[in-house]
Amino acid sequence: MGYDTLVARDFRPPSKAPWVLVVVVVAGAGFGGYRLYQELEKAKNEARVATQKTAADGAAATTAQKELTDKVEKLEAENAELTSAKVDLSKQVEAKSGELAQLKGTYDKLEERMKDEIAKGDISLSQDGGRLRVGLVDKILFDSGEAAVSKRGEEVLARVGAVLATIDDKQIQVSGHTDKTPISGKLISQFPSNWELSAARATNVVRFLSEKANVPPQRLVASAYADYHPIASNKTAAGRARNRRIEILLTPSLAPKAIDKGKLTAVAERTKASYPESRSRPTSKR
Repeated sequence: MGYDTLVARDFRPPSKAPWVLVVVVVAGAGFGGYRLYQELEKAKNEARVATQKTAADGAAATTAQKELTDKVEKLEAENAELTSAKVDLSKQVEAKSGELAQLKGTYDKLEERMKDEIAKGDISLSQDGGRLRVGLVDKILFDSGEAAVSKRGEEVLARVGAVLATIDDKQIQVSGHTDKTPISGKLISQFPSNWELSAARATNVVRFLSEKANVPPQRLVASAYADYHPIASNKTAAGRARNRRIEILLTPSLAPKAIDKGKLTAVAERTKASYPESRSRPTSKR
């Protein structure tokens, strides 16, 4: 090998291979790090999304659980109210059955005590639901054209009153009825019309039942219908005789029952909760 060759070898530029290798290694490391960074960020994002989803699912589950709890509580309250209503209805049915049984007992007593008058057609009995009606033709209670109770009428009313006095939960309405014949003659000065005659007869029967038959006066009512509620034709003597009558009607007492204050308060609170604006709304006066 000559001198020139050695000199040229010593002065030629070094090989680029090592640098290329370094660049490749560094680039590969950088790319690998970038890939790792991407994977890490992706994992972080997935973890964040999963955490948010878990939190959202937890909140939704909590909300759903509360809704279900509220629904169960509401259904339980409604069930309790329904049970209470069923109990109240059962009590009402039982009370109504007892009331009807008592009314039937009164009917039977009157039928037994007044059987002779019923057989003659002078007294009639009828029962409709919670009402009992006793019809008495005028001739067994009053003399013709008179409003004062006759001796025979007192005996009849005493028997009727003995039964009525034992009833403590009924209102007793005594009503006077006449036929369509106008008042005439000397009676006009005392009874200007059939209104006055029917009212006087009803009032005298009420007074007798209260004063002589011991029927509580607070349960008695006197009313007059004159000739405006006939039960037969006024064109015949028999029909007019039926229309001249006293009717005794037994109906459920109108006395108010005691109010459960607890239930009243609960209803008021529910009303306020449902309609809060009603608290400040002025009440109209009638």
